[in-house]
Amino acid sequence: MTITVAGKGTYVLNKQPPNKQIWLSSPISGPKRYDWCIIGESQGEKEGTGSGNWIYTREGESLSHLMFKELQVAIDDPGDFTKAEPGASGWAPGTVVVY
Repeated sequence: MTITVAGKGTYVLNKQPPNKQIWLSSPISGPKRYDWCIIGESQGEKEGTGSGNWIYTREGESLSHLMFKELQVAIDDPGDFTKAEPGASGWAPGTVVVY
């Protein structure tokens, strides 16, 4: 999936099934590889009750936190999200354009 932020750059998110990772290329923080990390499910907890998150293990930051932090900074009006229309310049399936 690509997310284009006008005047800032393009984010690219790719899933990597063989590695069980999501790779992010950010115009602000650069490339990062996120692993699915399970929280919970310790010996005293019931199986299947743990939750997880995509975590960049070098820094311990979640993908959702980084995207929120960077997009909040990069967008002048946080409520102005527009999905690109087919046929528009630069449109591809999975593309989001932020104005």
